[in-house]
Amino acid sequence: MIHGAKAQVRQAIILAGGQGTRMRPLTEDSPKALIPIAGKAILDWQLDWLVGGGVEHVVISCGYLAEVLDEHVSSRRWPLEIELAVEPESLGRGGGLRFAAGRLPFPKERWLAFNGDVLTRFSLADFVDRHHEVEAAATIALAPYRTSWGIADLDAADRVRGFEQSPRLPYWVNGGGYVFEPSIVELLPERGDHEDTTFPRLAIDGHLAGFKIDGYWRGVDTVKDVKEAGEEVTRMGW
Repeated sequence: MIHGAKAQVRQAIILAGGQGTRMRPLTEDSPKALIPIAGKAILDWQLDWLVGGGVEHVVISCGYLAEVLDEHVSSRRWPLEIELAVEPESLGRGGGLRFAAGRLPFPKERWLAFNGDVLTRFSLADFVDRHHEVEAAATIALAPYRTSWGIADLDAADRVRGFEQSPRLPYWVNGGGYVFEPSIVELLPERGDHEDTTFPRLAIDGHLAGFKIDGYWRGVDTVKDVKEAGEEVTRMGW
């Protein structure tokens, strides 16, 4: 049980099926979710966080180098149940969610889901409470948008006074974390991306909510992200 939340969320899915082509050569022999950040795999950071939030069972949706992922998970005793759902072929993120949802131990209960390349810390209890209060079918964890470009600071005459590197902009992006009602499974595509199919439909029907992350969040997509995330995690003393 997630303490303080209005309803139990005992189960979660982690999407770890991508090949991580933008992170090569780091992903040539290892799934993206196992890339070490400050000496610890992204997946391990996620699992430890979910344990702290009261999650009891995690299904990992995978395909690429699934045997390496299985070996990693089997090498350690975890304070929660972990199961791998190995896709027979690439199903896309939405298809991967639907496929893995078939392995959830509590099919009539709501569930969490996270992209396997996200490093984050925020209150899971608040996340679930937000979802519960607005009676959504799905709630997206939203991260503040940070541009990778330097932004020019201009005066009234358009003279450049300086630059701000990679600032946060007043926009919110999909942070790769979700709370789902059990009914969402039938709305997920068997193949493809839920962002292209399921979410637009839910938004039109008014059943899609957002939760603004007020803690740390970083998507780990490139070798540069790995280095910078490691520095950030070390600085925060995780």
